[in-house]
This record gives sequence, C-alpha cells and structure tokens, in this order.
Amino acid sequence: MHPISLEITGFYASLLAVCYLYLSILVVNARRSAKVSLGDGGDAALLRLSRAHGNFAEYVPLTLILALCLELNTQYYWTVHIALILLLFGRLAHAYGLRHHSGASWQRVVGMLSTFAAIIVLSGFNLFWLYF
Repeated sequence: MHPISLEITGFYASLLAVCYLYLSILVVNARRSAKVSLGDGGDAALLRLSRAHGNFAEYVPLTLILALCLELNTQYYWTVHIALILLLFGRLAHAYGLRHHSGASWQRVVGMLSTFAAIIVLSGFNLFWLYF
C-alpha cells in the first residue's frame, strides 16, 4: 500500500487559489473605487469583475473534486494534468474576457469551452473507472 499523495490536484488547486485571490482583490478594489459595499451599484465594470469572480467560484470547486477523485482512485495522472491545465487556462481566459469586454468575446467562449472540456474529461474518466 502506498501513502496517499495528491501532488497534481494540490499543485493546480494552489495555482487556482492564487487566481481566485487576485480576482477577489480586483473586486474589492473596484468596490472601493465605486464606493459600493454590496452588489455592483450599477457599475458595469464592477458587475463584470464580480461575475468573473463568481463564475470562478462556481466552476472550480466541482472540477477540483472530480480531479481529486480521479487522482486518488486511478493512475490516470496525465489525464488529471491535462484536465486541470484546461481548467486553469479556461478560468484565466474567461476572467480576462469578462474583465475587458462588455459583451461576448473569444476569451469567454474559449474559457467556457475549456472549463466544460475539463469537467467532461474528468467526469468521463471517473465514470469509466467506476464501471468498466
């Protein structure tokens, strides 16, 4: 029996945590500048930053749980790496697109597709491992 090691998920979770803190700081600074303590106060830039932060918080935890399950239960380590690289890239691209564009942008589209791909890959491999 080998000791439990979560080096892959731990590494990417740490990088994603730094991204989350950066997004949090952007929101706090934008709220201070706009003198808004709750919500967006009708400020379009603050709304975009808040949604980038919120969207990150909505997708990252589930995807990390899926990665954690795959890393713990299988030896599909390259799959975990690839999926979490997709997630990291996707979340960065999506946040950039939301921060810098008021409407649809290629960064948001690529970011969401990358995030969805990570979720699909991890879900698929977890289900495959469980049932086949």
